[in-house]
Amino acid sequence: MKKTFSFFAVIILLTSITFAQGFKVKASGEQTFNFEDKGGRNQVTFFSTTPLEDINGLGNGVSGSVTFSVNDLKTLKGKVTVDVASIKTGIDLRDEHMRSAGWLNAESYPEITFEIKKIIDIKSIVDNKLTAKVIGNYTLHGVTKEVIAEATLTYLDESETTKQKTTGDLLGVQAKFNIKLSDYGINNKIVGQKVSEYIEIGVNMIGSNAK
Repeated sequence: MKKTFSFFAVIILLTSITFAQGFKVKASGEQTFNFEDKGGRNQVTFFSTTPLEDINGLGNGVSGSVTFSVNDLKTLKGKVTVDVASIKTGIDLRDEHMRSAGWLNAESYPEITFEIKKIIDIKSIVDNKLTAKVIGNYTLHGVTKEVIAEATLTYLDESETTKQKTTGDLLGVQAKFNIKLSDYGINNKIVGQKVSEYIEIGVNMIGSNAK
């Protein structure tokens, strides 16, 4: 009987190690992190490269939140939003064109969103840092497509150092993925000439769980 009990205890332990992948930090239980940053430090970048020109866009009108159990990142859920009007490319005339009806149509579709569906391939780097693939619904120009983002997540317990930024524990998120403009109904005669059909999107943001 004891041998049987020990066998099942080992199986349960191995199962929990395999399936419960999370952060090893002071916090526990379910936490919610808010990414709204009035200072504009949270940013989403857009990069296009063609033989004629490379274009870098940056949007800092970021909001949204994520919720997850600290000890099990597979519980991750949430949504992040970028205000289209906040996206800048360094040239005012180009920005106006980008927001026009022929392109992103900011008047009809003022927001770009990423809603988390699932997280896979979670790998621990150190106790408070993980890498993973985040599967989500990306909505642009009124069209929603599933994308997979390569992400790095870092959990920082509140400390005298983190308080210099804001109160509460902090969650840092760096991620990147690619989209194809025509998949989202964005077609323009200069696509493939001055603007690539394929856009690389990057995310760099920090959220707080302070209430």
